[in-house]
Amino acid sequence: MLRKCITYVLLVVFSISTIIASAQTGQEKLPVDPAVKIGKLPNGLTYYIRKNDKPESKAEMRLVVNTGSIMEDNDQQGLAHFIEHMAFNGSTHFKKNELVSALQNMGIEFGADLNAYTSFDETVYILPVPLTDTSNLRKGLTVLQDWAGGLSLDKDQIDGERNVVLEESRLGKGADDRMFRKIYPLQYAGSKYANRLPIGKDSIIKHASYDAVRRFYKEWYRPNLMAVIVVGDIDPLKVEQLIKEYFGVLKNPANARPRTAAIVPERTADNAIVVTDKEATNFYVQVEFSAKPVKPDVTVADYRQYLVRNLFASLLNERLSDLRQSANPPFLYAAADFNSYARGYQSFSAFAVAGKDGPDTALFAMMKEIERVKKFGFTADELDRAKKEMLANFEQLYNNRDKTESPSFVEEYIRNFLAKECIPGIEKEFEYRKQMLPGITIAEVNAVAKPLQQKQHFFASLQGPAESGIALPDKNALLANTVAAMKQEVKAKEEKAIASALINTKIQPGKIVSETKNEQLGVTELGFANGVKVILKPTDFKNDEIILTSFHKGGTSLYGVADKYNAANAAGIVAQMGIGDFSPTDLNKYMAGKNASVFPRIGGLTAALNGSSSVKDFETLLQLCYLYINAPRKDEALFNAWKEKQKSATSFAMANPQTAFVDTLYQTLYQGNPLAPSPIAKPENFDKIDLNRAMEIYKEQFGNANEFTFIFTGSIDVEKVKPLLEMYLGALTSTGKAAAYVDNGVRPLKGNSQFNVYKGKEPKSLILTFYTGEVNYTEDLELKAAALSEVLNIKIIEDLREKLGAIYGGGIFANVGRLPYGNYQVVLQLPCGPENVDTLIKSAAIEIDKIKANGPTEEDLAKIKKTWLEQYKVQIKQNGYWSGKLQSIYFNGNTADRIFTYEQLVNALTVADIKAVANQLLDNNNVLQAVLNPEQ
Repeated sequence: MLRKCITYVLLVVFSISTIIASAQTGQEKLPVDPAVKIGKLPNGLTYYIRKNDKPESKAEMRLVVNTGSIMEDNDQQGLAHFIEHMAFNGSTHFKKNELVSALQNMGIEFGADLNAYTSFDETVYILPVPLTDTSNLRKGLTVLQDWAGGLSLDKDQIDGERNVVLEESRLGKGADDRMFRKIYPLQYAGSKYANRLPIGKDSIIKHASYDAVRRFYKEWYRPNLMAVIVVGDIDPLKVEQLIKEYFGVLKNPANARPRTAAIVPERTADNAIVVTDKEATNFYVQVEFSAKPVKPDVTVADYRQYLVRNLFASLLNERLSDLRQSANPPFLYAAADFNSYARGYQSFSAFAVAGKDGPDTALFAMMKEIERVKKFGFTADELDRAKKEMLANFEQLYNNRDKTESPSFVEEYIRNFLAKECIPGIEKEFEYRKQMLPGITIAEVNAVAKPLQQKQHFFASLQGPAESGIALPDKNALLANTVAAMKQEVKAKEEKAIASALINTKIQPGKIVSETKNEQLGVTELGFANGVKVILKPTDFKNDEIILTSFHKGGTSLYGVADKYNAANAAGIVAQMGIGDFSPTDLNKYMAGKNASVFPRIGGLTAALNGSSSVKDFETLLQLCYLYINAPRKDEALFNAWKEKQKSATSFAMANPQTAFVDTLYQTLYQGNPLAPSPIAKPENFDKIDLNRAMEIYKEQFGNANEFTFIFTGSIDVEKVKPLLEMYLGALTSTGKAAAYVDNGVRPLKGNSQFNVYKGKEPKSLILTFYTGEVNYTEDLELKAAALSEVLNIKIIEDLREKLGAIYGGGIFANVGRLPYGNYQVVLQLPCGPENVDTLIKSAAIEIDKIKANGPTEEDLAKIKKTWLEQYKVQIKQNGYWSGKLQSIYFNGNTADRIFTYEQLVNALTVADIKAVANQLLDNNNVLQAVLNPEQ
């Protein structure tokens, strides 16, 4: 007996010492978050269940199928994606079109909520289910069960869906797609990924046999390749029993084909391609090294190495960003990372969007920075900033851990099932990061570049506009340039000292002179001696989130034609030059480890600062506001660099058919009025900007604090923030001049007009119809107009998409505005094939006429009400929702009561209301119809 005890003690000691040794080497396995229940049915189906009451009375459901376009046979290219479409076209419990209608009756919006996607390796079905009706839990699982094993795949339904899928394919066609299809097969040469794009081949979609469609579903939609995920306000034990009930009956096919991974062979030689297109709008150069197989992170040591890789990529991208924001930027944008389209593989790649000096300059600058890192690595100061940034971002997630919305968990579990991504949980990950980050050395991070120092074969690609006037290399020259770029002489990075504080001058705080409580809205309204107003809305929706919106009346409405581009770009220019003693790159460095950001904006009627912060960085948020108002930084070199970047970015914009079409549309809609909105930026517009005048306008818009209203929503302690508000917002300069905007008289075209534009190689058309006019604005009218557009969108999905098969996306969108004058705009947008233009115009007109004559059906109106009310229950507990509503109340003058009576207002909508507003807004008095067709 004694011997047994001694043996037992020795075993325990040995086990403990083994665990300690394992911990010291980092080889212990990463744990799985105990809050998620993971199980597997006898048929191999995996399930993930987690209780989470954010948002309340709702569950996020997913069916994840570990199959995608990689598993298609040669006669099935595109059918993995086609099956995804067929999931909404008839099944065991839902006949054709019944599914979408049934889910709309539950308050689930098609497209926005209900959705799915197909990739190379997986297909994922997305179903958020409201649980205010407890029977919806079973209904949702019934839908997932049908998707998993109950699709009817009827011949007529298959044939009916072919055109819808082809319309989706058509949407993606254009210059980028044409160039990509030439590059991608070489990029993944030797792998099945090279010829299995998920969208597939149009010829196969058109003519695939019924057997080929059904064969894919039968072979690859099987329980041992599936996961069911349910996260939400549920009872996990009950859901587990239901999953067993609904999915335990599924069977795997006999002699099932193995689900194998597609191999990506290492390159045996360098390769390159240069592709141009007349409709391309930018030069894009990329260098990618051989893909290497990677294993999932399963141990603590793996997790640590994952952090090291992330730090390396973050530091490299920071350097590329510094170049982009320099006084002589060699590219418009550049980035590098370790990634791959192929699951289970990782390759190092970098890309750059060329600027005014062309793609060669961009390539050499991008590769020079990579060579600098390979030779000299990063500095300790850089690493210290990156660690702070990584920890600060994760700390905010940790602080909000009990207020995390269900979709965030769902996405993690999808990746765990498909790619074995670790899911230790936010608490454990934050613990790891706090423990590991301080000990990660600069040598470890620099060592990530070691494989890049060895000879690796690469693939280089260059794509861009044809006939650009820029001399482009051919394939051999691009190869030679890439090799030469890797052999550049480089020097070590020099670190520049930056200021230790955002504000170095003494500030004289202002005073709060009034304080009122709005009990209905739950806000505190503060008035300051300088005329600033602050609205504070404390909430408990998040533990660590503060959102800032603001407004100061004025905006571009105050300026004439001569200042149009100065006023429109003034805020963007300041953001590119910096504030106080900080250039943008210096500001980024100073802000490392701080969760606060502010962005200035000048719109048509207002100047505004918008942003957000964590609780601990709220003072930093206010300091940024102070500097953007009091100390915009003037830097002619950075301004000139910004101007040249904008000109480069827009030089070929009009080569895109849709861009040219929209430009023509707005010129027609506003009859060439020079003060009208200009949605399409043109290179020559930037030459009209005068830096000094733009700075004057910025200071005119932001320099007067009187009536500047700041709205803070979120994790706010009113008493604690008051001294900070006095320090920074109370200290702003006020001229005492009242803030105001003006109506500049810009109006859309009166009467009816139509035109056609013929541009583009692809057989693509776009119908845009604008119904416009002036109206006596009311909030009731705005609500009814929104309901009108939703009703019409139901009919567009049912008739133009499902019955005619003539569109994939599109719809009608209504907007009623109060300022600067009562107005409305209803826009019909229908992308389609040229052969369907006339049919769609007539069909859309028929649906509009039906609504005008009869109003919507009671059933369709009920669907909209249910959807809106379900959305409202979620939104009313989100800071972003309240931030927007408070802005509309304090700036637009909207009625506060409507936030709280929204359910009654929605439920009160009638068929007669929608009929009346349809006749009011769609009266055919002011209609502009424009059609983009391909070149004849």
